[in-house]
Amino acid sequence: MNQSKLLALLGIILLVGITIHSTFYTVDEREKAIIVRFGQVLRYDDKPGLHWKTPFLDEVRYFDSRILTLDAEPQPFLTQEKKYVIVDSFAKWRVIDPLKYYLTVGGTETGARLRLEQLINSGLRDEVNKRTVQSVVSTDRAKIMQLVTSAADKVARGFGIEVVDVRLQRVDLPDEVSQSVYQRMKAERSRIANELRAQGAEAAEKIRADAERQREVLLAEAYGKAEKIRGEGDARASALYAAAYNRAPEFYSLYRSLIAYKESFKNKDDIMIVDPSSDFFRYMKKPGR
Repeated sequence: MNQSKLLALLGIILLVGITIHSTFYTVDEREKAIIVRFGQVLRYDDKPGLHWKTPFLDEVRYFDSRILTLDAEPQPFLTQEKKYVIVDSFAKWRVIDPLKYYLTVGGTETGARLRLEQLINSGLRDEVNKRTVQSVVSTDRAKIMQLVTSAADKVARGFGIEVVDVRLQRVDLPDEVSQSVYQRMKAERSRIANELRAQGAEAAEKIRADAERQREVLLAEAYGKAEKIRGEGDARASALYAAAYNRAPEFYSLYRSLIAYKESFKNKDDIMIVDPSSDFFRYMKKPGR
């Protein structure tokens, strides 16, 4: 085989290979594909697997059918109170109809993202404009995401796109509004703190007054019991003294005189002027009497 025949054979093999490669194509489970001939869509519903097309005439366009993320730039929106909030959001979306996707947005992610961003910003603007700052930041946040998702998905299906979810990552206030809100929050917290302190002081005063009252009651009851016991003791002692006196009057009189002597002459410097003939000294003068 001469060189020219070898080159011809190689050319034929190469042409067959190119033809086979141009004839068959595969569709992955994560993709959707359309077959285009001279700008006209021939097929768009091929299942995952191996397929064929007319070589050199038909072109395969592939689109990612997985869930994609659109992370939009934070946008300012006006609330019902005519105050701006900065909303940072993102959306999850995917291609569900490759024909509509190709015809409406050109089958490019750039075109799809541009349309979706316009839809989502429009929906957020409408929902935020109906609500106050507090509602947007806290109470109605979940409702806003649900409504925007539903509204954007309804329109996006006309582009062959499903909007799976729209989420608000962050809702901030402009710096001047933030400072005003913080000042109001600080004033409100101070008012609540002062009110709680006043209530605490009032409760403490009531507790102290009640404790003081209980203390006085307990002291009065204890004093009454003590006086009663003391009175009973004094009465019993008087009875014992009377019984002892009646049993031995002379001894009792002597005992009482000795106690009086002891108390009277306790200190050396004490001076007492008493008539010697007084009854006070009768046991000194005549002990046997």
